[in-house]
Amino acid sequence: MARLSPNLAGIHCFACETAHDPQQLLTVCRACGLPLRVDYNLSSVNLSLRDLQSREPSLWRYRELLPLLPGDEVSLVEGLTPLLQVEANVWVKDESRNPTGSFKARGMALAVSMAKHLGAQALAAPSAGNAAGALAAYGARAGLPVTVAMPVDTPKAFFDECELYGATIHRVQGTIADAGKFLREHGPKDAFDVSTLKEPYRIEGKKTMAFELVEQFDGEIPDVVIYPTGGGTGLVGMWKAFDEMERLGWIPRGRRPRFVSVQSAGCAPVAKAFLEGKDRTEPWPNPHTHAYGLRVPSPIGGFICVRVLRESNGAAVMVTDEDADAATRQLASRTGIDVCPEGGAAWSALQTLRASRVIRDADRVVVFNTGTGLKYR
Repeated sequence: MARLSPNLAGIHCFACETAHDPQQLLTVCRACGLPLRVDYNLSSVNLSLRDLQSREPSLWRYRELLPLLPGDEVSLVEGLTPLLQVEANVWVKDESRNPTGSFKARGMALAVSMAKHLGAQALAAPSAGNAAGALAAYGARAGLPVTVAMPVDTPKAFFDECELYGATIHRVQGTIADAGKFLREHGPKDAFDVSTLKEPYRIEGKKTMAFELVEQFDGEIPDVVIYPTGGGTGLVGMWKAFDEMERLGWIPRGRRPRFVSVQSAGCAPVAKAFLEGKDRTEPWPNPHTHAYGLRVPSPIGGFICVRVLRESNGAAVMVTDEDADAATRQLASRTGIDVCPEGGAAWSALQTLRASRVIRDADRVVVFNTGTGLKYR
């Protein structure tokens, strides 16, 4: 039997609530094929924000709200990234400071830790770029072989990174969806799939971004969180974290930020579904954008992303590549932050929402820069 956290209550489907055995390597719901959610016995968790002050500067400081016991983690010291104020009432959460240069390190730290702990012998995933680099690094750290597939037009730096960490790499024509299809048909049969929302633990790593926001705001809550959305794990994870923080008493009930999902005008299934009043996303035809992390035409968790936006009274914005590029340069030149195209898209969305008065000057806003821009140049 695997050693799991005593606070782990179980694993259930986000859609149909079917229960699953946490002692098993899990992918998606066996009943409906949709993503799984990790649940905790929060009534047994005795942890306050004050308790965190003396803990290690990584996401593992939230140990009681993660599925592993101490000593079982595969870590490169990820998380606790800077929250930088860039103007009045606006902060940038700079995820480029993570290992492998992006927020993907958070999810892969948990996914790889749990996969190894539960018996996986090899790992695989399709990627738009950053997830592949993170998986390759954490697989190397865990001593597990890694196979990744990426669209052939992904910038060279992402392939070089995976090669450096010893991963097997496949270049695939098309999008991340085509890369996933390639791995299902031609990838190693013994490799455990850690694709976005096709296993339950990447969410658990990504949710720590919300814990950090509340901790870095000294227990206060931002009014708006602007988040670049591809597969949506971070959006889903942070909303889950705010629910957990409410139940722990870290934040007042009903006091959560409005979430803004930012997508490319060339690939915006979540934004389109939200703006059209639909509950589920539809595959985006002919997706194109050079903000590669946003080029996810068929997110399996799209329905959860739409739910988050509705429940938070949030918004969705589609940004052109031209506007994202201009905003990337503007934010970087004004602040010295290493901004990626996805972060530039989020900065552009802030300007759009200010102009339409959806965001007011008095609103405290966090804009996520999800990774380093160096890999794109």
